[in-house]
Amino acid sequence: MVRIGSAVSTTSRRLPDPASAGSGRSPELLYPPGRLATVLLLLAAAPAAFAHAGERGFVMLLPTGLFQAGGTAAVAASFLAVAWLRAASLLRGMESAQWRCFPVPRRVRGTNAAAATLLVVLIAAGFAGSRDPLANPLPLAVWTLVWVGLAFAHAVFGYLWPHLDPWRPFASLARLAVFGSDEAPPPFSWPRMLSRWPAVALLLLLAWFELVYPAPRDPAVLAMAVAGYSVLTVTGMVLFGEGSWTRNVEVFSCFFRMVSGLAPIRIADENGARRLVLAFPGSRLPASDALPAAGVVFVVIALATVSFDGLSRTFWWLDLGGFNPLEHPGRSALVGWNTLGLAAAAACLLAAFAICTLAGARWSGTPAAPALRRFVVSIVPIAFGYHFAHYLPSFLVDAQYALKALSDPMGEGWNLLGARELHVTASFLTHHASVVAIWYAQVAAIVAAHVIAVVVLHALAGGTASGRRAQVLSQLPLTVLMIAYTLFGLWLLSTPVAA
Repeated sequence: MVRIGSAVSTTSRRLPDPASAGSGRSPELLYPPGRLATVLLLLAAAPAAFAHAGERGFVMLLPTGLFQAGGTAAVAASFLAVAWLRAASLLRGMESAQWRCFPVPRRVRGTNAAAATLLVVLIAAGFAGSRDPLANPLPLAVWTLVWVGLAFAHAVFGYLWPHLDPWRPFASLARLAVFGSDEAPPPFSWPRMLSRWPAVALLLLLAWFELVYPAPRDPAVLAMAVAGYSVLTVTGMVLFGEGSWTRNVEVFSCFFRMVSGLAPIRIADENGARRLVLAFPGSRLPASDALPAAGVVFVVIALATVSFDGLSRTFWWLDLGGFNPLEHPGRSALVGWNTLGLAAAAACLLAAFAICTLAGARWSGTPAAPALRRFVVSIVPIAFGYHFAHYLPSFLVDAQYALKALSDPMGEGWNLLGARELHVTASFLTHHASVVAIWYAQVAAIVAAHVIAVVVLHALAGGTASGRRAQVLSQLPLTVLMIAYTLFGLWLLSTPVAA
């Protein structure tokens, strides 16, 4: 489930000792040559210890069978542990396990205006700046700083997006220009029949653009996409109101709001003062409102898309489509195949979730609809865990490129942030100790996400079933799916990939 960044160096090669494969010894690194005989020799030397080949042929040999067995056993053990607890008691414990720390100042004003200004600069850079995606700040800002970095921040610090949303100032100006007042009510109310389905459609479109479209990092193409999305968002905010639009359509708001339920750090208002509060990760998820059908689909698709991103790079997936993994045909040749795969991944995971949840409801004799609408919240930790594990290596590299590019957004020799001469390093993706540390972090994220999901699911069961036996039966099929998905995620993290 790893995505090694596009800046991994291939100049230094070190071959592993085949005798260490599968032996449980320390991982070794390999940059395989392009010769078919060499690759086949390496495959034969380490059949039980496959790990990962990144975007530039990066391979790490590890005792993956032990990690897979240990990770799935940890998730299963967590279910057995919490099953002895009453769901209501677990929920009260999660809610009360809070530590109120030092007071914090009121939020800084002007952050939305600063974000709006930055958005204009980024779009201009996309059209007029460098054509190199690693030198132009727009692709790096969208795919690295926002989609990855801000997701990380929301999972730690809570829902920050309302203070960073770059479209709110433009919506205010548009209301002032059209209606004569920034506080004018929207002329239309959001149609209830649409619910959050537009957000689902935009999430699928965003995933297709990132994962399937041949050139998602092309600055000019991305600038047109961001400009068009900005016009759509500002128009929707003016016509339907910011609250309705961000809750039902705007995909970044919906995604970051979903992830923020995991945050162990939040700001609470107490007696007119703001105080930093520490809590158990995901402790607020069981208390969240039941989601509509579109919200259920949104959460499941968020997991399906990042899972498919890892799957689409594997030798297994390419071979299934009739493509030679050792001669990658390029993204253009895979558009049709990967479009089908993305749709199939979303459909299969939705079906699996629905079947497991409905089976649990039937076994426990509880209503099915409330279980579907509430149990999906337990998927949120898993979705973020995969998001973190998948993007971590590339984020560590591309964030450096982003800082460098933002120092000179137009490619005119500026040095706004003092980082134009920054030397971007990817050496931690080639050195043994740092690669092992990153891989351990990815494994820990996947396993911990599933453990948190099991705990949250048990707490949620108290709201849909009465009695310990009914609560356990209601969540048992979905827990089995989580355990199986742990094994699948660790397999994705360790299987060879191409391109």
